[in-house]
Amino acid sequence: MRALRRPVVTLWALVLIAAVLAACGRGGGAASGGESQKVEIQPGERVKVTFWHAMGGVAGEAVQRLVDRFNASQDRVAVEAVYQGTYDDALQKLRAAGADGPTIMQVYEIGSRFMIDSGMIQPVQNFIDADGFSTEDFEPNILGYYTFDGRLYSMPFNTSTPIVYYNKDAFREAGLDPERPPRTFEEFKEYARQLTVTRGGETRHGAAIALYGWFFEQFLAVQGAHYVDNDNGRSARATKAIINSPEGERFLNWLKEMVDEGVAANLGRRTAETQAAFSSGRIAMTMDSTAALGNILAGVGDKFEIGTAFLPRPEGAAEGGVIIGGASLWIMSTKPLKEQWAAWEFVKWLTTPEVQAEWSIATGYFPVRKAAYDQQILKDWHAERPQFTTAIEQLRASKLSTVTQGAVIGTFPQARQIVEAAMESVVLGQATAAEALNAAAQEITKGIEDYNRTTQ
Repeated sequence: MRALRRPVVTLWALVLIAAVLAACGRGGGAASGGESQKVEIQPGERVKVTFWHAMGGVAGEAVQRLVDRFNASQDRVAVEAVYQGTYDDALQKLRAAGADGPTIMQVYEIGSRFMIDSGMIQPVQNFIDADGFSTEDFEPNILGYYTFDGRLYSMPFNTSTPIVYYNKDAFREAGLDPERPPRTFEEFKEYARQLTVTRGGETRHGAAIALYGWFFEQFLAVQGAHYVDNDNGRSARATKAIINSPEGERFLNWLKEMVDEGVAANLGRRTAETQAAFSSGRIAMTMDSTAALGNILAGVGDKFEIGTAFLPRPEGAAEGGVIIGGASLWIMSTKPLKEQWAAWEFVKWLTTPEVQAEWSIATGYFPVRKAAYDQQILKDWHAERPQFTTAIEQLRASKLSTVTQGAVIGTFPQARQIVEAAMESVVLGQATAAEALNAAAQEITKGIEDYNRTTQ
């Protein structure tokens, strides 16, 4: 086996969980299924709720507008939104704060296992049941990620999936039908060949896909393959990574073949690089989050027409679909019940169709409720940006299963780094797909074992 270059992966998640559990106790009855008796906020009261989030830039401005609107809409709950930096930064600050932390915590989807194990959260299902709140109108594939053992633990907030972005003008130049994007690995590779051209010493590559761990997870899912055992950690706690599968190898080999042939560019791990290359016309197809649509539209301007498509999958692959990304809102059980219920009032308000429509328009994230799509402002927005309908169709076409629910492990940030290093080693010719994924699976499994020993 060829030697693989590996990044040094920190164990901050293990340290974090140990510190939190030590500070707060392992009991955490709320997190393990306790009940929350409804507490009414009396007239004349105004309960303060602290909301820690990781939304910067335009999304952060949208968060503050929503908070201001909510605070002005009633006189019983006062929400203070506090930006905490990146998702990792926010979790480290939660560790430091312990019980003195926020009432509501925004956490990225791959932090779900940690939040459940922390003993500091009140599952939102408890509020749903006690309040008689209906989730019937909610998108099932969005709720699915945050549902464990049949109970919703956190409320989805900013939700996205990946889609293919392509240059319709380049399609026309190559004699390809711009209304028929590639649907299979084989078609995608052939399209990339036809879209690759060299003019004046400069090459426009047919495609580029960032070496991003989230994308690897998606390409397993569209082939119907799990990331870890025990049904992605859904039927029982995950004990090992199973990414060294035929599906994982098939994806990496497909990617490497396109790079080796010169029809796909290797632009590294950062999606910002592929996004910039696509917007400038240096690549004709790429893959990015649905939440990037606004930035991509702005970056492209009137240079060319943008098309969007489902992720491709191998011909004859098992039925699968995409996994949502983004983050959700967790209500902390470390706060008094009245404060928790005040937090629930805000979370509930955020899910109204009107607010969801506004949030989607401002950020590009999915509404969590179907009724949001009936709002005229969202209808008008989609009419001007028909590319976004692809994302909705792809989400709804993804059959809800333990595959599309996504994996649940406590060391996901590290796992993504490991996978990205494996992807890079394959594309650079330093290891075969089998070698890289076997090594990555072993390393991820070791992290899972260490995490499980720390938290069980």
